[in-house]
Amino acid sequence: MTYRQTLDYLYNVAPMFQSIGAGAYKEGLTNTKALDEHFNHPHRQFRTIHVAGTNGKGSVSHTLAAILQSAGLRVGLYTSPHLLDFRERIRVNGKMIPEQRVVDFVEQERKFFEPLAPSFFELTTALAFLHFAEQHVDVAVVEVGLGGRLDCTNIIQPDLSIITNISFDHTQFLGNTLPQIAGEKAGIIKAGVPVVVGETCTQDVRNVFLSTARQLGSPIRFADEEPWVVGSEFNTDGTQTYALAAGSRLKGELAGIYQRHNTSTILCAVDALMQQEFYAKCFTSHPTALHDGFANVVSLTGLQGRWQRLRQLPLTICDAAHNVAGMAAVVEQLLLMPQANLHIIIGMVNDKDVKGVVKELKPLADKKQLHLRVTQPSCHRAMPAQQLQAIIAEELKLATSALPCYSNVKDAYMDVTQASQPSDLIIIAGSCYLIADTLEMIAEK
Repeated sequence: MTYRQTLDYLYNVAPMFQSIGAGAYKEGLTNTKALDEHFNHPHRQFRTIHVAGTNGKGSVSHTLAAILQSAGLRVGLYTSPHLLDFRERIRVNGKMIPEQRVVDFVEQERKFFEPLAPSFFELTTALAFLHFAEQHVDVAVVEVGLGGRLDCTNIIQPDLSIITNISFDHTQFLGNTLPQIAGEKAGIIKAGVPVVVGETCTQDVRNVFLSTARQLGSPIRFADEEPWVVGSEFNTDGTQTYALAAGSRLKGELAGIYQRHNTSTILCAVDALMQQEFYAKCFTSHPTALHDGFANVVSLTGLQGRWQRLRQLPLTICDAAHNVAGMAAVVEQLLLMPQANLHIIIGMVNDKDVKGVVKELKPLADKKQLHLRVTQPSCHRAMPAQQLQAIIAEELKLATSALPCYSNVKDAYMDVTQASQPSDLIIIAGSCYLIADTLEMIAEK
C-alpha cells in the first residue's frame, strides 16, 4: 500500500474520533493492553511525561518538548489531533514519523490488530510508543487524547504528570460537572509520581486533585498558587516577553494572552523535573535550555494553530478555540487588540457546546465593529453553516442577513479579504478541523 492508501485503510477500519465523534470512542484499556503486550511493552523503554487537561495541553506539551530538546535530550512527542498530516501526531525531536514506517506498521501488524477492532487512537498510540522505542528516545511527552483515567495513553508510568486546567468539554464522556471532569483527568496521577496542576477554577476541583494525590502519595503542586509570571507584554514580532517573579525575563514564541497561564504551568513543571537527578543534570549542562525552548517552540516541534499569524496586513490570525474556555481566552485577547474593525470566520463541530462558545462572542459585538462569517469544517462532525448561523443569530440577537454563510473556509476567506481594510483584524476560529482547512488553504496559496 501507499501512504495515502494506508491512511484510507486506517480511517475506514478504525475511524477517527475527529471524523465521526462518539462512535470512534472506546472506553477502557483492554485493547491498549493487548497491543502493548504484543509489541513487548515499548513504553517501558523510555521515560515519559504525561499531560492532560481541557485546554492548553497541546501548547504545554510542545513547549516542554522544545525545552527538553534544548537540554540535549532525544524527545518523542505524541499529540492529537493532527491538522494537515497524520504524522504530526508522532514526532522525534520535531521530525514526523516517516510515511514508510506508518505503511510498514499496518502491513506487518494488521493480521494481529484487525480481530481486536481497536479505535484509531488505540492504534496510533501503539504505533507512537513503538516508534519512540525504535528511535531510542530519552523521554516522550505524551498528551492525553480524551479525559485521562480511561485514555489509552494511561498505561505509562511517567516521571511527571501535568494537568493544565479543567473546564467543560466532552461532557458526554467525562461528566457534567467540573469535579466529575477533574476526577477523570486526575486518573493520570500515579502512585508516588509528582503532579503539577496548572489552573484550578474552583475549590471543589482543587479538592479532587488533592484527594487523589494524597491517596496515592503523589507530591502535588498548583502552578496558579506559585508566583511564576508577574507580567507580560507583546513584541512587534508577535512573540511575548514574560516578567518572571524571580526577576528575569523570558521570551515566548507563542502568542495569545492565554499562553501566560500555560507558561506558569510549564515553569512549574520544569522546576518539578529539576528535583529529579536525571533532568537536573541535563538542565545544568544546558543552562539556556528553558529560554531556547520557549523562544523556538514552533521550529523545534512544528506546533501550529495557536494564535497563529497568517498575514500581516490586514493582520490575520487563526486559533483552535474549539470549546467555551478556548473561545473565552480568544475573546479576552481580541478585546485588547487595537483594531476596531474585527472580522471573524467561525465554524464548529456538532458535539461541542456551540451555544456556550457563541455566547462568549457577545463582548466583541458590544465593543467592536464586528463582522461575522459562518462556515463549516470539512469533517463528518461539522455543524452545517446554516445551523450555526441560526444559533449565532439567536444568542447574539443578530439578523441572519448579517451572518453570511459559506460552505467552506476558502470561500469565506476570499470574501473577507476583499471586504477588509489593511487596518482591520481577521480571525479564523472554532473547530481544530476548521483550522486544518485554513492551513491547507494557505499552503495551497
